Amino acid sequence: MDTRHLATLRAVRDRGGVTAAAAALHLTPSAVSQQLRALARDAGAEVVERVGRGIRLTGPGHALADAALDVAVALERAEAAVEAFRSAPHGLVRVASFQSGAELLLPGLLTRVAGMEGVRVELGDEDVAQDRFVALTADFDLVVAHRPDGAYDWPAGVDVVPLLREPLDVALPPGHPLAGRSAVTAADLADQPWISVHEGFPVAGVLDAVAAAAGAPLRIVQRFNDFGVVEALVAAGHGVSLLPRHTAGRRGAVLVPLAGVRAGRRIDALVRPDRAERRVVGRVLDALRAEAARYDGPAGGRPR
Repeated sequence: MDTRHLATLRAVRDRGGVTAAAAALHLTPSAVSQQLRALARDAGAEVVERVGRGIRLTGPGHALADAALDVAVALERAEAAVEAFRSAPHGLVRVASFQSGAELLLPGLLTRVAGMEGVRVELGDEDVAQDRFVALTADFDLVVAHRPDGAYDWPAGVDVVPLLREPLDVALPPGHPLAGRSAVTAADLADQPWISVHEGFPVAGVLDAVAAAAGAPLRIVQRFNDFGVVEALVAAGHGVSLLPRHTAGRRGAVLVPLAGVRAGRRIDALVRPDRAERRVVGRVLDALRAEAARYDGPAGGRPR
């Protein structure tokens, strides 16, 4: 079997169809279809079937797409083994992140990479719902993702590298009656107007836990995903919110720890197993981990 045809089948599954796979592979849709037909001949079984106006992988097609990942990992590992004798890791690494994670980690990452000869990093701004982070690994070598405490694990098919846990504090307007406290509880906040992220985004799950602890639904008055805007709204007196400790508190809001509810988020790096074999990706990932290590452990301190 042609390894390029296996990679094409994998792209069709990952992208959900021929047209999207063709765009990602810089091929025409007809070229992708030709490769799928050639792969079916080599395999002796149909790898895709028509469903309405689109296609889906057959049972043999899914089995081959799974095997295609193993092939890709082996090829990258072989190339890395040879490259180790030729030169230091070099090349382009594409890194995607959600906005507050980018603010926290990417300036320092670029500073670290600047001292690596022959290594370039291209950044991507990708603030997506929690269930969309894994799909980004099709387009980026490293994806900085986040999920709330207690959330489900990331789906199979990607390597997960934990970076840090960041506490989420209650953001209050200056002068708020609770702003002078050393900590607040869910009961203290039950009747407050809340500014939340949209449903499906990681912090929304933590707010659900706050509501459960308070024994009543929270009164959501606004939904906005940009934490900088949320903090500005809080500072202006338009509500309270939960904001990440390491990047909030710079726009006027007062941050107070939340007691009685485990309020935090896990920040991870997601990478496909084949791309993880690239030495230059490993080098940038090491730099990302070093940058995340500037922040204290589970308690979540300020950067060192």
